[in-house]
Amino acid sequence: MKQLRTLVSAVAVVSLAACASGGKTSAVSNSTVAPTPDPRVGLKAGLHDAGQAQWNLRLVSNNPSPHPFDSSTNSDLAFYKNFVIQGNYDGFQVWDASTPGHPTLKKAYYCPASQSDVSVFRNLLFVSGEGTGGRLDCTSEGVHDSVSTARLRGIRIFDITDITNPKYIANVQTCRGSHTHTVVIDPNDTANVYVYVSGSAPVRSPSELAGCVRESPDSNPNSSLFRIEVIKVPLATPQQAAIVASPRIFDSLAAPPTHSEEPQDVAESKRQADSARAHGGYVITLFGLERTVGPRFTAPLLDSIVKARGGTGTPTAADSQALTGSIQKIVDKRFGLDRARTGPNQCHDITVYPAIGLAGGACGGYGLLLDMRDAAHPRRIGAVADSNFSYWHSATFNNDGTKILFSDEWGGGGQPKCRSFDKPEWGADAIFTLADNKMTFQSYYKMLAPQTANENCVAHNGSLIPVPGRDIMVQSWYQGGISVFDWTDAAHPKEIAFFDRGPVDGTKPGDAGTWSAYWYNGYIYSSEIARGLDVLELVPSGLITQNEIAAAKLVHLDYFNTQDQPKLTWPASFVVARAYVDQLERSNGLAADRVKAVRQELDRAEKSQGQARREALTQLGTSLGQDATTSNDKARVQKLVEVVTQIATGTGPAASGR
Repeated sequence: MKQLRTLVSAVAVVSLAACASGGKTSAVSNSTVAPTPDPRVGLKAGLHDAGQAQWNLRLVSNNPSPHPFDSSTNSDLAFYKNFVIQGNYDGFQVWDASTPGHPTLKKAYYCPASQSDVSVFRNLLFVSGEGTGGRLDCTSEGVHDSVSTARLRGIRIFDITDITNPKYIANVQTCRGSHTHTVVIDPNDTANVYVYVSGSAPVRSPSELAGCVRESPDSNPNSSLFRIEVIKVPLATPQQAAIVASPRIFDSLAAPPTHSEEPQDVAESKRQADSARAHGGYVITLFGLERTVGPRFTAPLLDSIVKARGGTGTPTAADSQALTGSIQKIVDKRFGLDRARTGPNQCHDITVYPAIGLAGGACGGYGLLLDMRDAAHPRRIGAVADSNFSYWHSATFNNDGTKILFSDEWGGGGQPKCRSFDKPEWGADAIFTLADNKMTFQSYYKMLAPQTANENCVAHNGSLIPVPGRDIMVQSWYQGGISVFDWTDAAHPKEIAFFDRGPVDGTKPGDAGTWSAYWYNGYIYSSEIARGLDVLELVPSGLITQNEIAAAKLVHLDYFNTQDQPKLTWPASFVVARAYVDQLERSNGLAADRVKAVRQELDRAEKSQGQARREALTQLGTSLGQDATTSNDKARVQKLVEVVTQIATGTGPAASGR
């Protein structure tokens, strides 16, 4: 909910309860059981010298951002060939990760805008801009007028044929800016690529961008609310990119159920508000809590009051009093809080899965299921709501398309929501099975290591790790660190690895932690808000074996955007077969002596050649087919049979993600 960063980042940040941090750095040995006590608790605070805890994960490298990006917010990641493109509120950075242990900075492109979320397609880079200060010319002056032709709110398009010298070739302006966006590939349209734009800011004035309408659809059918924008980008002439549709995928959704805030937060917000009032500060009510508002938000409002009375210079006490009386109405109108509460009027993020023709929309108060087979005209075919969720943030399908996971960014990403008293259902993931276009809730998953009140922590961005036969995901939790978990059993997700640092500041709340953690070609890359780019790798354990990790590394992508989910395939190889055998040992799908025998037969077959190999594998496939009839893990035995047969016959897919 980064529109809260627009406002709540201007809200005075006050420590809720300074918690003591230990001074240890913890590198926990691999195991099948999570270590106790949890080493993530009590880590030493610090920007670049914080304590660390890791279990079944290894930090390969940390790469601090260059100036001035080091004093701004690092945001999302995209991947192109051997490059990692890291968004930042001051632009984007391009890292050459040919050597993951020593990435090198190839380009730092200065072009301020929030959030600067990034995506790639072939030689094109797309960058989001939503804040009111982003400029078309990428300069640092900002935009200070309420209406300005210099403002950029929408999508920037770069040609990255020479990635060390990106060329800014076009932009597409939208009425609510681009908070996030999704690159969409239509398998039936090779001449174009599409971009779904999710904008959550207030609607622009029509004097700034013609056609923008602030009224709701019931009073004006041309309303800029309750819709997404679809941009069509001709690949031969990307500078002609333009909006071609504005689907109203939110029509007729009722206001979703909600939960109240924690009593501790309500009491603390009242204490802060009372203190602010006593010292002449400004207080608003936002999403059920009283919040103090800082000068970043109030200074322009005071300037407007001064201009309106024909004055100049420093605002007077009377100006301040006028703002005190009007600030709530200003906030309500700007963020649409003065309208009757309905369902969501925007998505935070949309994940498309073209291989199955579906998209998952994390849309404020709902998780939506979209039919996107007609890429330019997605339509809603399902919706779920949950009173335990505060703000539906992102979506991930499993590779088979039989499950979908939604995350809840309760607190907007800037609040501590992983404290010992925070409920495990709040700020978590919700996992649904998916059958006949119907989503059925199964369970929640939340990183459960208690974090301090100084650490922003809630579910955030993650991706699948391509282990064949399992649904494994790596996910960011801001200052809660990185969690890797298995959700193959949708009702019982289980953490299998983690990495965490202590708070960036042990004395007061700070903005740091991992924004995104994604798997790409064998490594996990994490965009650390304040600490740069992290590179990590999985370590074999009883929960994930060397064969499973090696099989995941067989999947090679030429580019990757997590919101454009590829169908993952694995080659017919001995390491994939061994990964399935490891899983059958773990699930007791084959008896111990049978597991041993299958491994021996795979070893013998791999060492043999030609006809001898084919005969050995054919024989093994036949015997495994008989095992499947009595196994308690029949489906996995059948997958093993399929791989063994493909190796024997020289058939099967190549490793790919497209």
